Amino acid sequence: MRTKRARPDFLLGFFLFLVSVTLGQDTTQTSLRSLLPELKGWSLTETPATFLPGTLFEYIDGAAENYLSYGFRELVVGNYKEQRSAATLTVEVYDMGDETRAFGIYSSERYPESHFLSVGTQGYWEEGTLNFIVGGYYIKLLCFDCGQGGEQALTSIAREVEKEAPNKGKLPPLLGLFPREGLIANSEKFILQNVLGYGYLHHGYLASYHVQDQEFELFIIQGTGDQDAREMLGQYMDSQRDSGQAAQPTNRGFHVRDRYSHNIYFVQSGNLILGVIRIKDGFEELGKNYLALLMGATKS
Repeated sequence: MRTKRARPDFLLGFFLFLVSVTLGQDTTQTSLRSLLPELKGWSLTETPATFLPGTLFEYIDGAAENYLSYGFRELVVGNYKEQRSAATLTVEVYDMGDETRAFGIYSSERYPESHFLSVGTQGYWEEGTLNFIVGGYYIKLLCFDCGQGGEQALTSIAREVEKEAPNKGKLPPLLGLFPREGLIANSEKFILQNVLGYGYLHHGYLASYHVQDQEFELFIIQGTGDQDAREMLGQYMDSQRDSGQAAQPTNRGFHVRDRYSHNIYFVQSGNLILGVIRIKDGFEELGKNYLALLMGATKS
């Protein structure tokens, strides 16, 4: 009995499929490694290392969970040595998938009082370290034995990395809704999941304020649509009721008195849930006014 032979066009198609898969994998890896700069006077001490979600713990054991919670995709690490000194440099490029998630992990590690620089979308310097975001990448530069000129050297290196980024990126547009008055500069954060400590609340933006000697926060929670926002709001109100803190309607939404977060004011506006949290007793009008400001920003 004769055995059927595979058709030549099928074999060719299958071969091209394998080639495309292989090239696609190589292209992804090469694209991320291309952000590692070629630096005059510096040389790589070893082949750059790559870490994926399943192996990130091998590199940053204690912090890996935070990165994974923001949808971390890949990390490439390059270690350099300056040829004429003892200075060493580590460049870490974290692919977070998109600019919002990159901002999220970045915002979880910066502080309002950090020394900010005009690098990438935003960056800051700490002793021996420069962290910044550009597009969907969170990039960390760590320099050892760099001496007095460490900040200047890392800023120059950061600009070389920035040149290679395919998308320069921008800060999340929803940050622009937060009122400017009383806003603590660079306190804004993006939290992908478990917003305000509730597992069903996702895609939340928070900003800290200092007004009338009071410190409080505004939040924006972004649903995938109006229905998603409505369901999240319903779950939140159910959980408050179950804990004996039923939400009360106001002329601008709802109010909850929470023993930990004090007075909370919130409302749904389309696919967004807007709110003010940590308003202490006696300052209720302050909370209501800031909720009104936030609502007005969404309609302008």
